[in-house]
Amino acid sequence: MSVYIKEKPEYLDQCFESLENQTVKANEWVLVQDGPITDELLSVINKYKQRGNPIVDVILPKNQGLGIALANGIEACSNEIVARMDTDDIAREDRFELQLKEFIDDPNLDICGSHIIEFEGSKDNVVAKRTVPLDDKAIKKYQKRRDSFNHMTVMYKKSAVLKAGNYQSCLLMEDTLLWANMFISGVNAKNIDDYLVYARVGKDMFCRRGGFAYYKKYKQGRKKVYKTGYISWWDYKVTVIIQFIIALIPNKLRGFIFKKLLHK
Repeated sequence: MSVYIKEKPEYLDQCFESLENQTVKANEWVLVQDGPITDELLSVINKYKQRGNPIVDVILPKNQGLGIALANGIEACSNEIVARMDTDDIAREDRFELQLKEFIDDPNLDICGSHIIEFEGSKDNVVAKRTVPLDDKAIKKYQKRRDSFNHMTVMYKKSAVLKAGNYQSCLLMEDTLLWANMFISGVNAKNIDDYLVYARVGKDMFCRRGGFAYYKKYKQGRKKVYKTGYISWWDYKVTVIIQFIIALIPNKLRGFIFKKLLHK
């Protein structure tokens, strides 16, 4: 996980509580502090340390951005099996148990995710769901134009991530770039046909995905993915054109498209 100064303490608290309540416990929580964070966030971290949770601190003196923070986090992980998590989301209590079973059942599996439930405010206030393809072939085809993993749900092998070059700086597309590089390197992938994470959304998220400045960042990130060779020029162009339209429409309409069309 990576946390930075703008994260809300109550969100981090709910995230940590969901990890604490897992039916199969993680034996370390690798938490990257991406630059200085608030006293309120530090208070939450210390609260869970005092309760005996195995938090491993990775402290970056300056904010480096999500890609670099996650790369440092991967390097700091002791285990071969690593679960990715966002500090404002909530894991279902059996998430780790179900995903670990997939790796036990299939020793050749390299990365495994799931669907998500999207909520506003309370996790009981469900506003949308995002489903993803399930088998290796469908996942790799889908990734050409949309992310075939919900990034906050994935569990992967550290060795597979490092073989693919680890996370890199790629604004808005740190995970997308990694998936492309992992697929190029020949990983085996699957998604569980279940909803293992509650992902936090809201008006702020839809606002952040609007405007010409956001579109320019998206285009730069998408171009970096294109340069890997995983997607075609046509894949690149189609996604960039669609994003241009979505970024420039009114926020209310953009929210409707995400909730009712892209996520159901």
